[in-house]
Amino acid sequence: MTRPFLPMNVLSTLALTLGLLSPALALAEPPAASSEAPTLERGTCSVEGLMDSIRRGLHSKSEAYKQYLRTLLRESAVNLPLAELQAAFEREYDPAMAEHLAAALVARTERGLEPEAMQAVAKRALEDRDPALRAATVRALRRTGALERTGDMYERLVRDSSPEVRMEAATNLVQDNLHVYGGHDARAADTAVAAAAASTDPKVTAHILGQLMTGEVSASSARTLEQLLGSDSAEVRAAASTALGGVPAAQMASARQSLLGMYRDERDPGVRKAILQSIAQLGFSSAVPELRRLRGVDPSLAPEVDAWIQVLEMNLQDWSLIQRAKQRLQQAR
Repeated sequence: MTRPFLPMNVLSTLALTLGLLSPALALAEPPAASSEAPTLERGTCSVEGLMDSIRRGLHSKSEAYKQYLRTLLRESAVNLPLAELQAAFEREYDPAMAEHLAAALVARTERGLEPEAMQAVAKRALEDRDPALRAATVRALRRTGALERTGDMYERLVRDSSPEVRMEAATNLVQDNLHVYGGHDARAADTAVAAAAASTDPKVTAHILGQLMTGEVSASSARTLEQLLGSDSAEVRAAASTALGGVPAAQMASARQSLLGMYRDERDPGVRKAILQSIAQLGFSSAVPELRRLRGVDPSLAPEVDAWIQVLEMNLQDWSLIQRAKQRLQQAR
C-alpha cells in the first residue's frame, strides 16, 4: 500500500499545533485511575478562568506557549462579556497581563464590535501613571487599525515622558504602515510623519522616518520631511533624507532640489551617505549627472558616489534590484 503523502505546509501546521498544545496539556492534572470512563461536563469560558490560565502560563519557558495563550484570549474575546473583560483590564496592574487583556479588547473592536473597547486601551496607554503599563498597552495596539481609530493618540504618545513608551509608539507606526496598510495608505503614512515631526526625541523621530514607506505621503508631509532636513540632530537629518527618497512622483522634483542643496553644506558623513542614496532613488539613471557634480564635494565619499554611478548605469528599473546590485558591488571590493 502506498503511504499517503502530506505536503510540507501540512506537516508544519501539525508540528506547530502539537508544539503549542503540548505545554497546555502538561499543565493539566493527570486523570485519576478509574475503571469507569470519565464523565464529560459542560463548561463555560470565563474571563477569570482564562486569566488564571495565562497567569500560570507566563511562568512557562516556552515562548510558543505564551503566544498560544495570548492568541487564545484574543480569539475568545468576541465571546466574552465586554463589561467583565474591561473591568479585568482596568484593575490589572501586571504589565504582561494588562497587555494580554488589552489585546483582547482591541480584538473586539477589530472584529466589528464595540469601538469603545479599543478606546479603553488607548485611554490607558495615554493616561496610566505606570510607564510600564502604558508601554504594554501600546504594544497591544500594534499591527491593528488603531492608527485610524484613535485620533491624535500617536502624536501624544511620541511625547510621553517615558522613553520606552515613545519608542513603542514609534515601532507601532512603522509596523502598522508596513503590515496593516502595506505601505500604500496615504493617511497612515501622513499620521506617521506628523508623529515623527511632533516628537522631541531624535531617536524616536529617526526610528519612524528611517523605516517608513513614504510612497503615498501627501505634499504637506513631503514638505514636513524637507523641513526636518534642518534638524540639529544628524540622526534625524539622515532619517529625513532617507524618507524623502521614497516620496511620490509629484513630490520628487522638490525633494531632489532640497537634498542637492543640502549636500554641500552637510558635514556629517552618515547624513551625506543617506542623501546620496535618496538622490539615486529619486532619479535612477537620470541622477548620474547630479552625482558626478557632487563627487568632488567630499573626497572621502568619492567611492560611495562612484558605486552609485556604476550601479545606476546598469539601467535597472527596480529600486530593490539597484540596492542589491550596489550591495554586491561593495562586497566585491
